[in-house]
Amino acid sequence: MNLYHYASPVTFYHLAGKLIPWFAWSAGLCTLAGLYISFFVAPTDFQQGEAYRIIFIHVPAAWMSMFIYLIMAFWGAIGLAFNTRMSFMMARALAPTGALFTFIALWTGAWWGKPMWGAWWVWDARLTSELILLFLYVGIIALWAAIDDVRRGDRAGALLTLIGAINVPIIYFSVKWWNTLHQGASIKPSGTSMDDAMLQGMLIMAFASWFYTIAVALYRVRGLILERERQAEWVKAILERD
Repeated sequence: MNLYHYASPVTFYHLAGKLIPWFAWSAGLCTLAGLYISFFVAPTDFQQGEAYRIIFIHVPAAWMSMFIYLIMAFWGAIGLAFNTRMSFMMARALAPTGALFTFIALWTGAWWGKPMWGAWWVWDARLTSELILLFLYVGIIALWAAIDDVRRGDRAGALLTLIGAINVPIIYFSVKWWNTLHQGASIKPSGTSMDDAMLQGMLIMAFASWFYTIAVALYRVRGLILERERQAEWVKAILERD
């Protein structure tokens, strides 16, 4: 497979258009299956009762908030190293979805924390570092919007993304490094104590989040391609046809 072939905006635009429906339908089906298992099949937790079911939304959102940021950092590094336009556009396309999942993780975490801790918010190490992640997403998006020169904005955003990537391992290891209220990882390399239905529901919701992210990022990057390549003849033909 010639990966450089897909670095061309015109090639990637048409490829993304073919892939979007597949990922969108996969996201929808996984969401329905995951929510059904999570709320109707998974048993009640013996310690937390029914309140624990928020984890089926909270945990995948928290995973995605970190994974998307790392993928943005990867595309930013590729763009800085090879000066590839598509890399910068992919980073821009991912940022709003990453910010959305970070907000959902914080919001659902507050819903979960109230019955468990008796407070909507505590300045816990993991919660604080996750809040910093949200500020990083918003800051990067604001930086792109503030710089009129697109190429300068791409490079500045990529640099800020790479610097902020240090926050991701801090989020992940915070429960091990500091005395924190937040519980440790439910799924570990050594295994998990979760019921099989709980684990299945969480993993299916995680897949739904991944498929949603890919579909939305591809849709958004197509818009960026049309915006940046609007002087190209093939783009003019598409705009005239639409």
